[in-house]
Amino acid sequence: YHTGDLPPAGKKDVWAAEHTPIKVGNGLYVCSATNNVSRIDPATGKEVWKFKSNVAYDSIPYTAACRGLTYYESKVIPRGQACHTRIVVGTLDMRLIALDAETGQPCDNFGDHGTTDLNKGLGYTVPGFVSVTSPATIVDDTIIVNHEVRDNQRRWAPSGVIRGYDAETGKFKWAWDMKRPNDHSEPKPGQEYSRGTPNSWAPMISDEKLGLVYIPMGNAAADHYTAMRSPEEEKVNAAMVALDAKTGDLRWAFQTVHKDVWDQDLGSQPTLIDYPDANGKSVPAMLVPTKLGQTFLLNRENGKPLSRVEERPVPTTDGVKDDPRSPTQPFSVDIPRLGFPDLNETKMWGISPIDEMICRIKYRQANYQGIDTPPSLDKPFIMYPGNNGGSDWGSYSYDSNRGVIIANWNNNPMYGQLITRAQANKDGLESMDAKNYKPVGGIGRPMADTPYGVEISAFFSPTGMLCSEPPYGMITALDLHTKSILWQHPLGSAERNGPFNLPTHMPINIGTPNNGGPITTAGNVIFIAATTDNKIRALDLRTGKELWSDTLPAGGQATPMTYSINGEQYLVIMAGGHHFMRTGVSDALVAYKLPKNMQ
Repeated sequence: YHTGDLPPAGKKDVWAAEHTPIKVGNGLYVCSATNNVSRIDPATGKEVWKFKSNVAYDSIPYTAACRGLTYYESKVIPRGQACHTRIVVGTLDMRLIALDAETGQPCDNFGDHGTTDLNKGLGYTVPGFVSVTSPATIVDDTIIVNHEVRDNQRRWAPSGVIRGYDAETGKFKWAWDMKRPNDHSEPKPGQEYSRGTPNSWAPMISDEKLGLVYIPMGNAAADHYTAMRSPEEEKVNAAMVALDAKTGDLRWAFQTVHKDVWDQDLGSQPTLIDYPDANGKSVPAMLVPTKLGQTFLLNRENGKPLSRVEERPVPTTDGVKDDPRSPTQPFSVDIPRLGFPDLNETKMWGISPIDEMICRIKYRQANYQGIDTPPSLDKPFIMYPGNNGGSDWGSYSYDSNRGVIIANWNNNPMYGQLITRAQANKDGLESMDAKNYKPVGGIGRPMADTPYGVEISAFFSPTGMLCSEPPYGMITALDLHTKSILWQHPLGSAERNGPFNLPTHMPINIGTPNNGGPITTAGNVIFIAATTDNKIRALDLRTGKELWSDTLPAGGQATPMTYSINGEQYLVIMAGGHHFMRTGVSDALVAYKLPKNMQ
């Protein structure tokens, strides 16, 4: 099925749908990169209806992405009437829209003829600065919405406030503004939510029985400088947060990184499981993946760890004096980390001897002391794993029968350096909401309102290959009962990767960068796309052996899903490609069907 949503002619490609469809009854609901919503027949792919959101190109943030939709059944409107069943979508231009699931028409009794304005209370902003990219979650009759705020623009960026709206009417119910935690009201005219607070851009998840919504938090604005953060912000920065879905009250917070200056925000939704506590009693739990490749196992009622977490010393020297680092960081020590040992010069790698030599020189020139090396001003610093390391959007899958986590993860170093405000000004780096803002090419980020800007890119060689040796992407099966790795191997071939972004056409399983999660079926099969070779694969859960693969029209940087209809099993994947991962661009949702004689 083709959504018809592609970059306009003459415009830069920033497309990356990242979408996982939902199936309800005889409808398969799909969201395009810029929030157009379609219902298609799940057996044939034939379009039933399409709603065009009319998001303007200027409203696209760093990436045009719609990770998911939300389904809701009204408790007020009788079955069979318009908008008894609804599809809810948040848009890149900050609208919350409710559509009739049967016809695709906006629900007239929701908000302003189907739309609620999410810009209300955010104060001054510009298109593309603030956007909804992940699906809302609904608990009872409350829609909970988060939004992303563009990284590294300015300290006093628009708020990262989390809000609840009435699922029937679209009216405001509550707000969680962490700097005014006891005031859940909407700002009065002339007022606004606290600026610069940590935002959440990843998918949320909820537990209706507990009445809680779980929010993976990102960073306060100006990601790589912490000295101006308030205690209220620091408490929930890079933390898993649980809010009361009825009131917006904070119930608990578990921080995964203290004073985060490495953009190690939580980009994955947690996975809810049942897990035995120390006495063998089954308790409601959650798995929290991180960009460091750590897995925190928490009691989701109270946020307390169910496996051992230790505060361990980390580097604190060679950073900037006005922004001291935390002397320790939390480490999940019982569950194996999804990562490799620290870098060293012998691990520098290149497609040619000259490449390798230049990478070794860059390594020697940089400040690198292992995990959580402080950002430095006098010389470059290396972040390893980088801010696209470990698990990003897509998260884990979990086989509750076997107690096995399936996780794909990245192994990509980043190379950065703080620059003075004077240098940032000289380079023309301004926040995107500045009056005289002009986009500047390159790797610079302004971090306006702070003493520094920052330059960050992948740790590339001159040929555009990563300086560290492969593999760059892995897939791992973790036994949660024994806390051990069952199997692990590189994920992704070198067919579409190579120097100067030229494909090598070599079917070598080198392990490529990957984003988008796996799913696991009851038949002990893992389905995953995610890789930069544009493949989708089926793997044996027990061994990791590849059972099947196919080449997609563009990268499948999304999580697939599977469903059954008419007694037949289908697999669908959004193969939209991804501009950051250089996997092409497409508007294709691709479906596969298991042959009847194999079911």
